[in-house]
Amino acid sequence: MGRSIDYGNLMHEAMRGLIRKVLSDVAERGLPGSHHFFITFDTSHPDAELADWLSDRYPGEMTVVMQHWYDKLDVGEDGFAVTLNFGDAPEPLYVPYDAIKTFVDPSVEFGLRFETQDDEDGIDTATSKSPDILPRPPAAKPKPLKSDDDDDAPAKDAEIVSLDSFRK
Repeated sequence: MGRSIDYGNLMHEAMRGLIRKVLSDVAERGLPGSHHFFITFDTSHPDAELADWLSDRYPGEMTVVMQHWYDKLDVGEDGFAVTLNFGDAPEPLYVPYDAIKTFVDPSVEFGLRFETQDDEDGIDTATSKSPDILPRPPAAKPKPLKSDDDDDAPAKDAEIVSLDSFRK
């Protein structure tokens, strides 16, 4: 078989670009309104940098929160550096975009999840399935308006209106 388009990796690249753009804006102008981020990343990623005591405490993954206090946010092409407070102990971190597992902004119910799939040998590969866009909770269905004169009227199907009648 010939070459194929690797949509999974293309989606990951686009979503990581979105994260880079959002963090760049925050580095330049700060977090707007009630926005804040939960970022889960792979602490064992070879390019991740964190204090030894943090990697010992979180050997597989760690979720950090960027909300009220963060410092020295530096957004690069391959990852970002930030200083966060861990129990009154400021610690610098470097998180490569490839290490990010989830990126969530709960203030607007937005989230991305990056998952890798195992190849036939059971080893994680760089080839990944498409990221999940975390679902929003279902919105409550609006109750239909009820007038006094249609109490016993049967429900009607939606009407289809042709837009041709509105064209000049």
